[in-house]
Amino acid sequence: MATIGAYDAESFGRVHKTPVRTTVETLFYGNNVEKVRALKEAYALAKASPGTVELTGMSVYRPEELELPPGANVLLFNDGTIFGRTAAARRIVGHPGVDVGRMAGLLREAVYGLRGRTLYTADAYVGLDEDFMVKAHLALPRGFENNLYSWMLNFQHDNERYRGMYARSRPVSDVDGDIFIFADPDWTHPDFPLGLAFFSPEENCAAVLGLRYFGELKKGTLTLAWGIAARNGYAACHGGLKRYTTRSGRKFVMAVFGLSGSGKSTLTHAAHGGKYDITVLHDDALVVNVRDKYAIALEPSYFDKVQDYPIGCEANRYLVTMQNCGATVTPDGRRIAVTEDLRNGNGRAVKSRLWTPNRIDRIDEPLNAIFWLMRDPTIPPVLKLEGSSLGAVMGATLATKRTSAERLAPGVDPNALVCEPYANPFRTYPLGMDYERFKSLIADGVDCYVLNTGDFMGTKVRPAHTLSILEAIVEGRAQWVPFGGFTGMRTLELPDFDIDPKDEAYRGQLRARFQDRLDFVSSRAEERGGIDALPDDAREVLQQLVDEMR
Repeated sequence: MATIGAYDAESFGRVHKTPVRTTVETLFYGNNVEKVRALKEAYALAKASPGTVELTGMSVYRPEELELPPGANVLLFNDGTIFGRTAAARRIVGHPGVDVGRMAGLLREAVYGLRGRTLYTADAYVGLDEDFMVKAHLALPRGFENNLYSWMLNFQHDNERYRGMYARSRPVSDVDGDIFIFADPDWTHPDFPLGLAFFSPEENCAAVLGLRYFGELKKGTLTLAWGIAARNGYAACHGGLKRYTTRSGRKFVMAVFGLSGSGKSTLTHAAHGGKYDITVLHDDALVVNVRDKYAIALEPSYFDKVQDYPIGCEANRYLVTMQNCGATVTPDGRRIAVTEDLRNGNGRAVKSRLWTPNRIDRIDEPLNAIFWLMRDPTIPPVLKLEGSSLGAVMGATLATKRTSAERLAPGVDPNALVCEPYANPFRTYPLGMDYERFKSLIADGVDCYVLNTGDFMGTKVRPAHTLSILEAIVEGRAQWVPFGGFTGMRTLELPDFDIDPKDEAYRGQLRARFQDRLDFVSSRAEERGGIDALPDDAREVLQQLVDEMR
């Protein structure tokens, strides 16, 4: 099997390293635990859960193919004040200030506090190909059946087909056990007013406490799966990947990396008006084999924002569950969703894989290009980066702005430009692992670009601009010109944008942003005890650029 689910004396010692995993896993075997084995069962439980809105005017598209009952409808469930991820709630074993003994005690109390409640558990697979599959288990108390149902839909629930595939899958390692996560959204503690998302990465287990938002469970599961991938030689990717085939037969495989709202999903699913034969791997979660460069999707479904999906939008046809959206009725009394974030920011939905008719779970053609999606107003709409160190460090200093998908701690400026390495705030392993993996891909011939999907010095970069840039690159007709004479960077001459690196005011702002990147990389040597320190070449390549911009 890909991960270890049952132990002998030898394997137990390799997988269980602290009291955390045994505390979490033991919860799953209590006599107050009921296992949910099928999606039909999960659907019935979620539909009957207090507060659920059955959208009788929005039926699930081809429900039998999703193993749902005929006539199944989209289910809506809403949270309260909090409707985004809470990064400030994360605590990770091995990080400075995380006392494993204290955390283990908190977990024991949390488990004890659930003894009088019925818990539901479910199993799923993360990774949809025999070369990378890990098994995951989730436990939630009664009252949160919608989150359990959405989790089973988001990942590949345990059915006959994937059970057989998993039995044939290769072992990931001899030290990685199955993923175990338990959650108690009702948990409170005075020391953790924002909640607690506690991870023991090398034991592949977590507790999500005091946090209702479904995204915590989705990203919590991916956090552990990405950690397994990274420890076993893969590039763990919070990004989208697709393959183009042009009319001339040219194939082009690209990966895009960006946070929610950066355009990652839009670019991954863009059809370009039918100009190409396009195959989509996924728009959010995948792994890339660094040696052979094939890619594997981690999820069958999509967990997307619905702010751009008005009532009647074709994409709504593929929704299965919804979170944090409104509802209204049609003239004939059927209930439908109110999207476009009218109720609150970050309305979400799980869409089935049927949304993408050209969907595939593995792409064997080697990766051709990586695109870092940024919202840095000093970056032109596109930069081509030359040199593996520069390409890798620009991913490590991916600049963006926060979105409504995130719940920020008090005092955090939501408008500040921040670096989020490789667009992955869910990393539990040293940043240097990602740096070396992406550097290796680029050194082996994968081209690297930056796409600014925000605005460039006050001029909005529209989707049409970005798509035309992509088409020029895919078709091999992009005419690159030097960008200010700066080492390793070229750009395109674009009619809607005045790119003049010699302008002193602009040059000063550009230098300041690259100084921010340099400062960020330098700070990794001390922040969090130096866990995320990067090699010297990462700092040196940025220092050279800052010097050239003076």
